[in-house]
Amino acid sequence: MENSPQMRKWLDDLGLSHPLVIAGPCSAETEAQVLEIAHALKDTDVTYLRAGIWKPRTRPGMFEGVGAIGLKWMQRAKEETGLLIATEVANKDHVKLALDHDVDLLWIGARSTVSPFIVQEIADALEGTDKVVLVKNPVNPDLSLWLGGIERLHASNIKKLGVIHRGFSTYEKTKYRNIPEWQLAIELQNKFPDLPLICDPSHITGKRDMIFDVSQTALDLNYDGLIIETHCNPEEAWSDAAQQVTPKSLVQIMKDLRIRKETTGEADYTKELGVLRAQIDVIDNQLIEILGKRMKVADKIGELKKTKNVAVLQNSRWNEILGKMILEGEQRGLSEEFVLRMFKAIHQESINHQDRILKG
Repeated sequence: MENSPQMRKWLDDLGLSHPLVIAGPCSAETEAQVLEIAHALKDTDVTYLRAGIWKPRTRPGMFEGVGAIGLKWMQRAKEETGLLIATEVANKDHVKLALDHDVDLLWIGARSTVSPFIVQEIADALEGTDKVVLVKNPVNPDLSLWLGGIERLHASNIKKLGVIHRGFSTYEKTKYRNIPEWQLAIELQNKFPDLPLICDPSHITGKRDMIFDVSQTALDLNYDGLIIETHCNPEEAWSDAAQQVTPKSLVQIMKDLRIRKETTGEADYTKELGVLRAQIDVIDNQLIEILGKRMKVADKIGELKKTKNVAVLQNSRWNEILGKMILEGEQRGLSEEFVLRMFKAIHQESINHQDRILKG
C-alpha cells in the first residue's frame, strides 16, 4: 500500500474548517438516550454521532450492547439532526446490519485489529463499500499489525480509510487507561502522511478530566480529528462512565483547544515547528519515565548488594556497558562524546542511589 492524497479525500470532501469530531455515548442504551445526546450535539462541531451497538467485554455477564435495535435509534437520530452516524463492527454480521441501516462510518476495534482473521472477514464483507472505515490500533503496540489491518481493507477496494489511535494496554499501572505510545502513531503518520489519523482521548485516558490535555497533544501532533465519548448523564452510563463527558463539556473542550491555522507564508514553518516540538515533548517525557524506571532497578540492585555486602562500583560491568552503548549510539548517529557524557551521568545517578541504600 502506497501513500496517496486520495486516502484523505473523504475527509477533505467534508469541507470542515476545524478538526473532525466524532462524539456520542460509549454505548447506545435506550432510544431516548441516543436521541437526547444527538440533539445536544447537532449544533456543534460534531460531524459523526458515535455509539457502541455491540460491546466487546472482557468477561461475560457485563453489558454487551443493545444489539441491532440500537441501529434503528441511530437512524432516527440521523434523520432528526442531520448528523452522520458511526459504530464499531467486529464480524460480517455486524457489517451487514450496519450497512442495512445506512451507517456512514464503521470502525474496527482494538480487540478485533489484533486478529488478521477478524479483519479479513470484515474486509471481505465490506468489499467495495463507499462507507468510511477506520481501524483502531491493536491492543498491543504493534505497528505492523495496525498497518496490516489497513492493507487488508485497501486490498478489498475500500477507498475511504483512516486510523484511530486509542492507546495500548500495559501490565504497568500509569496515569493512563491505555498508554499513548505517541511515537508509534508518529511513525505511522510519517509513513502515510495522507492517511487520516484520529485520536481517541477517552480510551487513552479513561478519565474525563484528562481528555482536554490528550486532545491538545494530538492536535499539536497534527492529528486530523478526535473521537470523544459523550453522554448527557455520564455517571449513570451503562459502560465506561468515568471517561465520558457531557455535551456541554465537549463544547468547552472544542472551544479551548488551540488549533494552528495557516494565515501567512510564515505559518507553514510555525505549524511544522509546532508538530516537531510536540514530538520532542512526547519523547522527552518518555525519556524521563524510562530513566525513572532504570533507577528503580538500580535501587533493587543496591538492596541486593547490601544484603550480600558487595561494593557499589563494579568497574568491569561499567566498562562493558559503556563500550556497548558507544557502539549502539554510533549506529544511531550519536557521537561518542555525547554517549559518554550521558551514560556517565546515568551511571553516577545509579551509584548515588545505591550508595544511599547501602548507607541507609
